[in-house]
Order: sequence, then structure tokens, then C-alpha cells
Amino acid sequence: MRRLVVVGASLAATHAVQEARRLGFEGSIAVIGDEPHPPYDRPPLSKQFLTDTDVPEPEPLLNVDALDVKLMTSTVATGLDGRERRVHTSAGDVPYDVLLIATGSEPRQLGLGDGLEGVTTLRTAGESLAIRSRLEPGARVVVVGAGFIGGEVASSARARGADVTLVEALPLPLDAAVGSLVAERLAMLHRQYGVDLRTRTTVRSIDGGDAVEKVTLSDGSVLDVDLVIVGIGVEPSTAWLRGAGVSINNGVSCTPYLESTVPDVYAAGDVARWINPWNGRSTRLEHWTATGEQAEVAVRNALGTERTECSIVPYFWSDWYGHRLQMLGEPADEVELTVAGGATDPFLAQYRYDGQLVGGFSLDQTGPLMKRRRAIAARASWEDVLNGTERTPSP
Repeated sequence: MRRLVVVGASLAATHAVQEARRLGFEGSIAVIGDEPHPPYDRPPLSKQFLTDTDVPEPEPLLNVDALDVKLMTSTVATGLDGRERRVHTSAGDVPYDVLLIATGSEPRQLGLGDGLEGVTTLRTAGESLAIRSRLEPGARVVVVGAGFIGGEVASSARARGADVTLVEALPLPLDAAVGSLVAERLAMLHRQYGVDLRTRTTVRSIDGGDAVEKVTLSDGSVLDVDLVIVGIGVEPSTAWLRGAGVSINNGVSCTPYLESTVPDVYAAGDVARWINPWNGRSTRLEHWTATGEQAEVAVRNALGTERTECSIVPYFWSDWYGHRLQMLGEPADEVELTVAGGATDPFLAQYRYDGQLVGGFSLDQTGPLMKRRRAIAARASWEDVLNGTERTPSP
């Protein structure tokens, strides 16, 4: 085996390359990316990168010279020939012995205001720069979608002095992801920091001349705007794999070892849907920590150094208005919330399912949440957690 190719110049690519070299792989490594930048961290794009105007561009994650990597930027993957082991790209075919698909995801489009200046999604450094250039005191900003990215963008825009309207179709922000009890606290947090939160509301139209001027909402209100940022979720980037024999089901379908249905083709990151041994379910995670773990496991399996299932306890964090939000595990209908009174007061929510602790969510409660990490990973008995014994279930 002499050729490792990674499609997607991403966080997953960075971890994959570093792990391959750490394992002693001496063959060639090529990383193919459609952006002009080398791999960079995406989480800061909606946070520090929007608020710190002194940062000219994201810091590269990958030292291509030290790791002896051929980095192909501004190169679009257009197809895959698994039989001949070639990736078709805009720069020609790239042969491989082992392939890692790490193309991530693409923002869902609203289908309104297309072509208008000042209407954008946020996924790339270029989009973040364009948004940052328009954020100023008094700027009228509409954020469509009150998920984690929408919350971060709203927070960053308020920090820059913008007037922010946050539009969400669900009854509460992140209602489906964290449950209504926690979502109510998040709604309070947005409003505490001066955001005009409109729930159970959708966008009917986005209008303007060359640039956006007005947004009409389903409640009949018409907003004068300078900037519209759409954050209504993402779709895995798999269109280039059509006809390649790779099974696609809202992501690249993988085994617990992150193998696709094509020999010697693996997947990691947002694009991968695999059977997660932690909960036994088909899962696709859009989390920073999971991406790195998956890439390293995939490379170890691909290079044959070991054969390891990729078992991950989901974890993510977000920063809103100077507060740290974190979640471990998964939500459930049964939840216990420990909280003082105000919207900005720290709280810890613990989720239980079938008598087991399966998840936790916190606002400014990193220590207490992380103390539950082992119990959540083991799906410990709820009563034992409350009693402090935290015995884990028998295999």
C-alpha cells in the first residue's frame, strides 16, 4: 500500500494525515479540497472570526511540508471509480490504494433571495469574511434558524453592535435537539441579550434590488434588513459519489469500522453515517470532536495496523453571549434540570432513558457535566448516579 488519498481538506483530513504518519506510513498522501485554503478549523467562523476583525484568515491546521503531503486546493472531486481506484477531479484523475471520504457537509439553502447581495449561508472562511465586513453597530441582521450555528451568529452579531432578529420555525430554539425544558432556557438567553426571537415563524420572502432590503415573515411582519444569514442545517456532501457504488443514506453508509460499501474506501466526519457501538444506532454526527476521532479510527483500520470499531459518545460545545453550552451523549424525554432562577444562571440538565443516564446538557457547568462523562459513556443506572455510586450496567 503506497497511496493514501483524502477527499476533503478538512479537520478530518488533518487528523487522518497526522495519524497515518504517526503510525509510520511512508507512502504518498494527497489531500483534495475545493476551497483555496489549506485545512482550517470551522468552529471559529461563527464565533471569534466574526468578532475579531484583526484576524485576516483562518489559521492552517496542516503542516504539509513537515508531513510530506500533496495538498490540492481549489480542486473539486467529481466522481469515483472504485474498480480502477481513481478519484475524478477538476484537475484530473488521482489514483489511490486507500481512500478516505471527508467531504463534510453543505448548508441547506432557503431558496429565497438567491443572488441578492447580503444573503448568505455560513460554512466557509470566505462567507465568514463577507459577513464580518457587514457587521457594525446598528446593522439590521436577520438570522434564519436558531440552531447552534444560528445562535453563535446571533451572539457574534450582537457583540458587534448589530440589531438581530432570530427566526425559528420550531416552538423553541433547538427544541428537537435538547428538549423543551432546556430549549426554554435558551430562548430566555437570546432575549436576555437583546435578540428579537421569533419562534413558530418562517420566512415568506426576501426582497431587494441588487442587495437585500426586506424580509417578510409568516406572521405578516416586514423587516428592513442589511444582512440575512441562513442557518437551517446541512446536508452531507455526497453528490460527487453518484454512480460509484457507494451506499448513500443521508451520508456515506459505513460499518462500525467506518468502511463504506466499496473496498478500501472509508469515511469520516459530517459525511459519514455509521453504526455507532455506543448506542447501536445508525448515526451521523456533525461534531468537531467526533470528526477527529472518526478520522483516526478510519486510518488505523485502513492501514491495517488494527481493527477497531468507532464507538463515540457524542459531545459538542457552543459559545453564546460569553456563555459556554455543552452537551454529552443524547437527549431523552425524561430530564432533570438543576438551575437557579435567571436566564443567564448556570444549569445542568441530565437525560435518562430506560433507567439509565444517557446524556447531559450544561450552561457554564463544565465541571459538573464532565464528572458525568464516564457514567454517560457507560449508560450507568440513573439511581446509582443520583446515589453517587455510578455502577455501570453489566455487559
